[in-house]
Amino acid sequence: MVEVINLNKVRKARERAEEKQRAQENRRRYGRTGQQKSREEQEKERRDRDLDGKKLD
Repeated sequence: MVEVINLNKVRKARERAEEKQRAQENRRRYGRTGQQKSREEQEKERRDRDLDGKKLD
């Protein structure tokens, strides 16, 4: 005898797998490299330091 399958569970599992794949592709396509993150952090620190030096007390 054939086992009963809940089609909603199958559909949702397939959609989750597709979303996971799409997320992985987007991370690869739009993600930043470690070097980019490091450079942006250094630029932010420099801007903050320069701004603090220009503040009036």
